[in-house]
Amino acid sequence: MFKKNVKTNMELEITEQAKIIPYILMKYINPETGEVKIDLPENITKIILVASGSSYHCARFAVDLLEKFSKIESRAIYSSEFLLKNVIPHDKNTLYIFITQSGETSDTVKSAEKVKELPDISTLCITNNENSAIWNVCDYKVACYAGVEQGIAATKSFTSQMLCLILITLKLIERHSSEAAEVYKKSLFTLPAVIDRALAKRKEIKKLASKLAKESLIVITADGISYSLAKEAALKIKETSYKNISAAILGEFMHGHVAVLNNKSTLMYIAVDKISKRSEANLQKIKEDYHPTLVIIGSDEIKADFNINVVCENEIQQMFANVLICQQIALETALKLKRNVDHPKGLHKVVVDKNI
Repeated sequence: MFKKNVKTNMELEITEQAKIIPYILMKYINPETGEVKIDLPENITKIILVASGSSYHCARFAVDLLEKFSKIESRAIYSSEFLLKNVIPHDKNTLYIFITQSGETSDTVKSAEKVKELPDISTLCITNNENSAIWNVCDYKVACYAGVEQGIAATKSFTSQMLCLILITLKLIERHSSEAAEVYKKSLFTLPAVIDRALAKRKEIKKLASKLAKESLIVITADGISYSLAKEAALKIKETSYKNISAAILGEFMHGHVAVLNNKSTLMYIAVDKISKRSEANLQKIKEDYHPTLVIIGSDEIKADFNINVVCENEIQQMFANVLICQQIALETALKLKRNVDHPKGLHKVVVDKNI
């Protein structure tokens, strides 16, 4: 791990995640009954998540999570796109969830205000700021308790939002099957140890970062719930290293997009579950046809140029481990390029513009 020689806020905030997670669990899980202490409306039949940037990637993660475990139809929409819609979902028993680290993200707050004009629609916010515009707009409120995030790149706020969305999912599961919820709840308390094991991968990550710093073409691929993490990893590397990097669902990438690998490149694949036969065949074909540097995060099943993995009990733990690995990849790549990771050129937190 790298607590002793911390030089940037981004490094510090990455390491803080192992301490923040137990605090969130203490806040939201009843120590006597084990019940999740989050208020939600009854009879939810549809969930719409609205967010921007890293918060949108959390929303996209939650869609797969909610549909798999709670069986509730869910959808994620970018805040800026939501504002352009002439017709927005307004079915009875729909819950809107708005996610914003600052609680002041302009298009997310305006989206929440737009929904509040509809009758009989419930709204919930997940934010790091209990004294914010989004907190005051929404009916239900979940604080993610990440503490002040000094770095521009979302790190500890991202995993805090992830955990809050997992707890919301578990709350919905509790209504139908407390036993199923209990299994996953127990594994959440071992997340700090999982994070520590991910932080211990720094030596391997530094070797990969040395390669990525010299690379002109990087593509991050994934399937299923890992696609949201591929998008987040690409964003983290873009905003800290200024590299032109893209994220894609692996199966879709094979439909034409794969031609970019005719240039010298690195292809990363992020896995949470066992890699499917179809994905394994696609990765093998890419290796044979294009010979990119192959990086696999979260699995040792397929031999790659770089395999970086933390063995976990379940897919939720694996997701957190992979997030920490990707955050460190972004950090180390930027440091290799001598970028200012805390204050990337031209970037700032997007907040409410009172004049619009």
